[in-house]
Amino acid sequence: MAANKIEQYLIDLMYTYREVEPNFWIIDDPDHGLEGLAVIYAEPLVIIRIQLMDAPKSKRLEFFTKLLELNAGDLVHGAYGLDNEKVVLIDTLQYETVDYSQFRAVLDAFSLALTQHYPILSAYRGV
Repeated sequence: MAANKIEQYLIDLMYTYREVEPNFWIIDDPDHGLEGLAVIYAEPLVIIRIQLMDAPKSKRLEFFTKLLELNAGDLVHGAYGLDNEKVVLIDTLQYETVDYSQFRAVLDAFSLALTQHYPILSAYRGV
């Protein structure tokens, strides 16, 4: 039996993951379109986060405008953000109320966003 419901959800979803430390998992599952995705249970929250890329050095206004447009119109769960010049996709859930369907929906949405958005955003790398 899993230590908590988040780990049980990961098991039930059959994701390839590893526990880095208690209540901190990394999903590395290319079959599900998720590599390097962190899932952290930090009471009372479940934080789901992935680092996409470095923010570009040029065309920043165009790039950040594109991120905001994707946030507003094309993300079902989560939001893009900037953390020390790293572009991240992040979402938070309440541990107490999160259920299997909600957890799965967030991971599915992240997978879809990464598949659809990374080609758009990576075009700004090195420009």
